[in-house]
Amino acid sequence: MTLDTRLYIHPTMTLHDPGHGHPESPQRLKTLYQSLEESPISGTAFVQATPASKEAIARIHQEHHIQHIEEARGRQSSLDADTSTSEKSVEAAYLAAGAGVQVIDDLLSGQTKTGFVLSRPPGHHAEADRVMGFCLFNTIAVAAAQARSKGIERILIVDWDVHHGNGTQHSFYEDPYVLVFNTHQFPFYPGTGRHSEVGGGDGRGFTVNCPLPAGMADGDYLKVFEEVLVPVAESYKPQLILVSAGFDAHIRDPLGAMNVSEDGYADLCGMVLNLAQRFSDGRLALFLEGGYDLQGLEKSVRSCIQVLTGKTPPQIKASAQKGGDKAIEFARAAQAPYWSL
Repeated sequence: MTLDTRLYIHPTMTLHDPGHGHPESPQRLKTLYQSLEESPISGTAFVQATPASKEAIARIHQEHHIQHIEEARGRQSSLDADTSTSEKSVEAAYLAAGAGVQVIDDLLSGQTKTGFVLSRPPGHHAEADRVMGFCLFNTIAVAAAQARSKGIERILIVDWDVHHGNGTQHSFYEDPYVLVFNTHQFPFYPGTGRHSEVGGGDGRGFTVNCPLPAGMADGDYLKVFEEVLVPVAESYKPQLILVSAGFDAHIRDPLGAMNVSEDGYADLCGMVLNLAQRFSDGRLALFLEGGYDLQGLEKSVRSCIQVLTGKTPPQIKASAQKGGDKAIEFARAAQAPYWSL
């Protein structure tokens, strides 16, 4: 039986409005929804998101953080220098987290093999106790916690956003059941994600960072995945793979300074899908994070969905520039005590 790739959506998530001129604009999701409705991708099915319970969110976020978000419900507010809400923002955040819970339940029950949570606000900067970097709740962390509650013991989170996923890293920094892999522009916002950040306590070795200098392109990212992510995953043998799929490393993006193309993203998705098929019974979910050029975002998201539904990726040659090779060398050295690299 062929299972459709499920696309988790909700119109209310397009109503979160951080304010005029803010890069994380409602148009991001409106563009994606319109594209996928007007030019459907064969092998996909839309799923209407439902809100997460406070219990599910409280597995990651502290009670005072949840209450702080609740106090912004139904009104405009500025929660930090980068993160603001409008009338529907809190509702949207609960729906985003709920979509994350739904995709986990659907993957683990066999309803689908692959899914893409097309949500906003994004999540990977949100810490247990505070909003940060456009993010209210950490959607992918809430999803991973849902999988843990269902008994999954080896979860791999891959974050290819141009910004380091500090909130996700910190959520699982001492947790041996969730391995968090980040590749990101460095130095850059939020300033975390050095090679030396490898986890703490029982979680040592379960945080993998590969910070990259500006200007890296498809070949660099592919070589990082080939020489760092793949061998770590082969040793770890994840039962479930989740991706913080930010598309702000795209060459057109106004916030990042990387040169990744939509074909490059398709290849990254293909590499992660291959790992899922080898180790996780094909179970893979992508979660929308950044990506602020509408054309680059739309093309990149479509290219990844096409890979999830069976299209062969472009297979660009993995070939790093000097800066990329150095980053790989440092990342492999940092991880050598924990993994066979």
